[in-house]
Amino acid sequence: MSEDFYRIKRLPPYVIAEVNAMRAAARAGGEDIIDLGMGNPDLPPPEHVIEKLVEVARKPSAHGYSQSKGIPGLRKAQANYYGRRFGVDVDPETEVVVTMGSKEGLASLATAITAPGDVVLAPNPSYPIHTFGFIIAGATIRAVPTTPDEAYFESLERAMAFTVPAPSVLVMGYPSNPTAEVVDLAFYERVVAFAKKHKLWVISDLAYSELYYDGKPTPSILQVPGAKDVAIEFTSLSKTYSMAGWRMGFGVGNKTLIAAMTRVKSYLDYGAFTPIQAAACAALNGPQDIVARNRELYHKRRDVLVESFGRAGWDIPSPAASMFAWAPLPPALAHLGSLEFTKQLLTHAHVAVAPGVGYGENGEGYVRIAMVENEQRLRQAARNVKKYLQSMGVNTPARGAG
Repeated sequence: MSEDFYRIKRLPPYVIAEVNAMRAAARAGGEDIIDLGMGNPDLPPPEHVIEKLVEVARKPSAHGYSQSKGIPGLRKAQANYYGRRFGVDVDPETEVVVTMGSKEGLASLATAITAPGDVVLAPNPSYPIHTFGFIIAGATIRAVPTTPDEAYFESLERAMAFTVPAPSVLVMGYPSNPTAEVVDLAFYERVVAFAKKHKLWVISDLAYSELYYDGKPTPSILQVPGAKDVAIEFTSLSKTYSMAGWRMGFGVGNKTLIAAMTRVKSYLDYGAFTPIQAAACAALNGPQDIVARNRELYHKRRDVLVESFGRAGWDIPSPAASMFAWAPLPPALAHLGSLEFTKQLLTHAHVAVAPGVGYGENGEGYVRIAMVENEQRLRQAARNVKKYLQSMGVNTPARGAG
């Protein structure tokens, strides 16, 4: 009996899991760990959404199997969201599928459209499912940059010219997880034109669509005329409405890709619990003040994080969007590498972050910091970091941190 499983062999050890285990052990030992590692919102969902969940859950008829592709009202609510937010017309019957979070949607799509040996273009660093969803399905990954500059398109051109077989899928996600980089509509226009020229499917991850700062709303690739000919986009209620544990997301766009993913999903699941889908309708159709409120709260946290950590001696670039900061290691400690630095920060500063190498080899030299603690805790984290840096012989500003 072989225990040498093909797909498991293609999955490297998940380095972030090592840090998570250390964090859990420290907490079990009574240590106060400030957890800035996982992008797990600490805010509650809107009250009317919870009330809708409870209301529908009380109905005896609500506890059977649901619809794998999503109840009609929810698909219509998502289509309406695209209309009012992006000005994009979407057919809820053929261009929308409900997923159990965008992560499941990406994995199901990869299963649906990938054959062993296919080549997929995916960013490095990136959210792990962007690559490993396709690796599990049997594909080979050719990495492209995350930074959306001219070098990005030069990389795409080289990939199409020198890869055999030619790549069939391009994966992207902006605002980026982990780097928090953003793009404009002109970028998407170039991507759509490139995809049509080279017969590429495009998968866009727009999970952080509503967490943008400095008055610059994030665009959707589907705003580009003709984008639905080649593109599908994934969104999520996790961060927008603080509903991460509800596992509620969507795929929207190309009818062929939607149909393929829907067919695979029909074999794998019966859809999310109906009361959760009904509550998701309430989130999308109800008052949207929570969206602006959450955006402002994360904006303030961003400013506190950047300012207080800077005063502690660790300069962190201010992210333009998302709930993450992509922070280069302090220069004096860069030799440690992101994983060892993360471990030391957890052990000596009681601050948990995510090592950049967990998002791909090009993430080495960085850590991802999630803004999922309140402002007071962020300032406390900065004070702890300052003490750690001083203990390592790093010069820090004379003023106190926060």
